[in-house]
Amino acid sequence: MKYEAILFDLDGTLLPMDYDEFTRGYFGLLYKHIAPLGYTKEAFISGMWKGVAEMTANDGGCINSERFWDAFASVMGKQVYEHIPQFDEFYHTDFRKTVAFTGENPLAKTAVLLAREKAGAVILATSPIFPMIATEVRMGFVGLSPEDFDLVTHYENSTTCKPNPAYYTEICEKMGLDPKKCLMIGNNGQEDIEAAQAVGMDTYLVTDWLINEGEMPNCKTGTFAEMVEFLRGL
Repeated sequence: MKYEAILFDLDGTLLPMDYDEFTRGYFGLLYKHIAPLGYTKEAFISGMWKGVAEMTANDGGCINSERFWDAFASVMGKQVYEHIPQFDEFYHTDFRKTVAFTGENPLAKTAVLLAREKAGAVILATSPIFPMIATEVRMGFVGLSPEDFDLVTHYENSTTCKPNPAYYTEICEKMGLDPKKCLMIGNNGQEDIEAAQAVGMDTYLVTDWLINEGEMPNCKTGTFAEMVEFLRGL
């Protein structure tokens, strides 16, 4: 077996989306849900982005969810902790409407099943800035479930985020993996590819929804369909 584990990014890889469009739609739905609690939209947007920034900067000192809520509360006010149940309710209900800001991918399940045949473990390595329920809902948009993976990263079980290479180290340490025997598949040249390469992982850059802010990384590259054929040939 060539790889101990195959890791997949979710947003823009398994799940087609324009990230900016998705984020606008997601924030709009969430604000509509919590607006009756008395928060202004300006404070809400500012608090959300501060929370994301703090999770992205997390260095392993605490769980990402703690980082998020502390940052969010610093903008929204400490009473926000009392309203966490209302935020949780959103992810179990109206968050499902974000499917309108995503596309279809009939090959997603095929790719994950092929990875299961070709590697000892299959990991959903989506940047852990969402609660698990939000990640479960998003993977459901392309016919996947947590049971398809040996590990799903989310903000309640992770202490780092992409593009920090430590995110990939954290996964490998948790799963007892040698990063040099792992394959990371993603659509972001920096977060998915260069960060994974920094710890020694093999990589495949999927180009359907490519995000790349520098020179093209030196790695295997192709469409999602071409990546599926690459997995089939392992």
